[in-house]
Amino acid sequence: MFHTKLEWLNTLKPNFKVLPLKERLLCGIGALLGLMISSFISWYVLGDFNAWYIAPMGASSVLLFAVPASPLAQPWNMIVGNSIAGLIGVTCALYIPNLTEAFSVAVALSIFLMMSTDSLHPPSGAVAITAVLGGNVVHQLGYYFIFYPVLLNSVLLLIFAIVFNRLLGKQYPQIAQVNTRSKDPTPTQKVTIQPQDIQDVLEHQTELLDISEYDLQKIILEAQDKANARMVSDYLCQDIMSKDVICLHAEDDIHEALDKFKRVNLMSLPVVNLENELVGTLALYDIVEWFKRAADPRASWEHLVKQIMDRKVVTVKPSQTIQDLIPYFVEKSFNYIPVVEQQKLVGIVSRADMIAALNQQLNRL
Repeated sequence: MFHTKLEWLNTLKPNFKVLPLKERLLCGIGALLGLMISSFISWYVLGDFNAWYIAPMGASSVLLFAVPASPLAQPWNMIVGNSIAGLIGVTCALYIPNLTEAFSVAVALSIFLMMSTDSLHPPSGAVAITAVLGGNVVHQLGYYFIFYPVLLNSVLLLIFAIVFNRLLGKQYPQIAQVNTRSKDPTPTQKVTIQPQDIQDVLEHQTELLDISEYDLQKIILEAQDKANARMVSDYLCQDIMSKDVICLHAEDDIHEALDKFKRVNLMSLPVVNLENELVGTLALYDIVEWFKRAADPRASWEHLVKQIMDRKVVTVKPSQTIQDLIPYFVEKSFNYIPVVEQQKLVGIVSRADMIAALNQQLNRL
């Protein structure tokens, strides 16, 4: 009987992961320091002003320090959401005499406008109520309430949250995509579940999801069904190639090319002309050799990429199967092969793309 009651209680719990003790303590310490520091600065700026800090910031700190990966905790949501709620709350307080009606309408309108501007932030509902029920001190501020304490508190707490989370090695604010090098999916995503698959599934969801582990598993399973339907027995180059290609231009200065190599951490890059036609490749090795002979008067005229690049380039067409590429990657240790259509560079197939595709084919055997 007791065991049955426990099972029933478990159905009421969210399917959230319980963090280790250290992580839980760090979340609490972050909120403690964030609220203390931003509160002190607000007090210092506003002096003995009675409303120098507002209670909704406590709710915001839960999101910023405990679940910074949540869509509801991102800077846009906090700043825009709190501003909208403050504006609506002050307006309702000024023009709706009945307090119950005023804060009810304020919260309802704030939710609608935050969802319309993709800035939903749950603590903003409390900001709207504070604007209505905050008493004479808040009412006397009028629309200045939006700037202080609302925006002042929000910005200060947000700045500390960014610094604190970065110091812990957490990515905050969240980046828009997994692949930070280009706009393309990662090599693994290209041959399994792509971001577009997940977006297609989300479009059919009627609820606004603040993603939990259970929700993510459900989305991935449905997205996998779509990916399986797309799978073919043989991949073509166009199926796995990266279209957002990092490349050099023939007229680039060699020093500029070296700077790009440093930024992208690659050993070789394709070279195109003004018409985006592939005209060669340049390896970091070629730049090293150029520096070695820089003192030679016969090489003093070389200062552009086109003057030191390799003009003999192995290319493939988008419609070729990836099996045609295997000898180049295996026997000649190519890092990538440009994909060309009508002489224009349309993509590249990298060694990582090939490994991911071949691994996927092995898994289906």
